[in-house]
Amino acid sequence: MSIHPVYISRIAAELPFDAVSNEQMETRLGLVGNKPSRARRLILRSNGITQRHYVIDPATGKAGLNNAQLAAAAIRKLCSTPEQLNSIECLAASTSAPDQLMPNHAVMVHGELGNPPCEVVATAGICLCGITALKYAWMSVASGNSRNAVACGSEVASNMMHARNFNAEAEAKLELLGKQPELAFEKDFLRWMLSDGAGAVWLQNEPAADGLSLRVHWIDIISFANQLPTCMYAGAEHTETGLQGWTHFDAAGRAEQSVMSVKQDVKLLNENIVTVTVEQALLRVLEKHPMLPEQIDYFLPHYSSEYFRDRLLTGLENINFVIPQHKWFTNLTTKGNTGSASIFIMLEELFHSGKLLAGETILCYIPESGRFSSAFMLLEVVGNEA
Repeated sequence: MSIHPVYISRIAAELPFDAVSNEQMETRLGLVGNKPSRARRLILRSNGITQRHYVIDPATGKAGLNNAQLAAAAIRKLCSTPEQLNSIECLAASTSAPDQLMPNHAVMVHGELGNPPCEVVATAGICLCGITALKYAWMSVASGNSRNAVACGSEVASNMMHARNFNAEAEAKLELLGKQPELAFEKDFLRWMLSDGAGAVWLQNEPAADGLSLRVHWIDIISFANQLPTCMYAGAEHTETGLQGWTHFDAAGRAEQSVMSVKQDVKLLNENIVTVTVEQALLRVLEKHPMLPEQIDYFLPHYSSEYFRDRLLTGLENINFVIPQHKWFTNLTTKGNTGSASIFIMLEELFHSGKLLAGETILCYIPESGRFSSAFMLLEVVGNEA
């Protein structure tokens, strides 16, 4: 339980350039081996995403922003005046794919912002690193260590999904193996699933003077890495001896096997994502925070594909915690799957929708398939009277 109540008083999102339709995707990301992907249409039909955003400038074909700049743009939207930006006491920033290995992502965001010295923390991971950054910021304010904090999640997947990262592999297959220059499904699958975006929240020890705020009641994060092997990964390859990191490969090997690309074991994902991150995880959360599904007004699930929507409902049914789908809020189909930024981007749209009323509750669910982890967060809408 918080020592001090903590409120999200402002939320902002940054989605670069104009939305990219399904038919524009391969033009923007490029053709691997100069051949269209045979899996693209199948994957897009399944995931239900109709548009997304990339930092790739359509005029130049090059990245118009790096990850730190994208995060900084979201935080500047959050801080409408220089005084607000300069008053940040704690900055927690996260991403699954920073622009560099060192230094950490958060200090690069701080450098882009140029605000005065403050506590700066980066959290690592995949989809969950956004909520771990939010939890750090929440705990900083709740403990009284800071009066305010900013948490941010940002992703630039397009740089990793661009065809240039896979051409060496395609050429190696043609030259050495005589194969068609097609990517393995585990790599091609994610090229049509992930997109770019950033979101940020401002947390403080009192509600906003005007308008609504969201009180953070609790955030629970659970790892099941003790039960399951790696499912989603980058900078590594599965070998007979286990997952081998990129430092075990020479430069040529890293290029020819696209070691730095993002990969996912789709079979392992399908078999475990609902059972583990919904059923097992939520049962543990409910033991700690007893509640009834009728007490939830909005359910914000971060899932990677519309394919999982009905399966998620089945998972809730299996543990007798059914939240009807008319209470669900997601913008996956229009904003894309932005990984660690997704929960911020969903909250931003709902927060500014005009739908929220004081006293309503919001349950957020964020899974991660990296090695199977899950997070749940309970928020309460409060008005000026709070």
